[in-house]
Amino acid sequence: MTDHGFDATAAAEALESSIGYRIVNVDLLTTALTHPSYASEHSGTSDYQRLEFLGDAVLELAVTRYLFDEFPDASEGQMTLMRAGVVSEQALASVAERWGIADLIRLGRGEEATGGRGKRSILSDIIESILAAVYLEAGFDRVEQVVWEHWKPMIGDRSAAPGRTDYKTRLQEVLVAAGRDVEYVVAETGPQHAKVFTATVRSSGDDLATGTGTSKKRAEQDAAKQALENGAGGG
Repeated sequence: MTDHGFDATAAAEALESSIGYRIVNVDLLTTALTHPSYASEHSGTSDYQRLEFLGDAVLELAVTRYLFDEFPDASEGQMTLMRAGVVSEQALASVAERWGIADLIRLGRGEEATGGRGKRSILSDIIESILAAVYLEAGFDRVEQVVWEHWKPMIGDRSAAPGRTDYKTRLQEVLVAAGRDVEYVVAETGPQHAKVFTATVRSSGDDLATGTGTSKKRAEQDAAKQALENGAGGG
């Protein structure tokens, strides 16, 4: 659907078939699908940024509650890990692809010309703005139903994903999702044939945890594991 042919009613119908809910407020839906580049070219037009801000919180709460209810034995660190994986930009962009969001977005000419419809950052923003629109129109219980229906498979995959012991990768995902950096400082002691490595993982100037191992890699993995179990990135 190109901008010149944008039809809010058709967009609502297309979205309804994807998410199982029809957004009745046409103005709200139109705003949710309007990129800032379009708004900047059309005076008086609202973009999705405020809705995106709200939708980010709505999605995180809905996923958090699902994890809390469905994984009663999971630690805070484990739940944080699973949540980070399914609310990431990449995860939201995959949802956008399934929902056919790219065809519904209103983009400015410049953004359109540079492939904005395929940008993960834009697609993930739109998902959050749509969830905010559902929340504003129908309340949290209804948007929670949408989230649980469409995020449940991803959460299931995440909880049973191979390579769950790659703690460094998982910690990286958690911290990046929280807007933080991560680095490891490694020291070694002992004789050449029996070295012991100690790794400290740091983020934004804070020491998160320390781990040990018979190699640098194992020490870093141990430090990342300890940081996750301590709830790193969980706020």
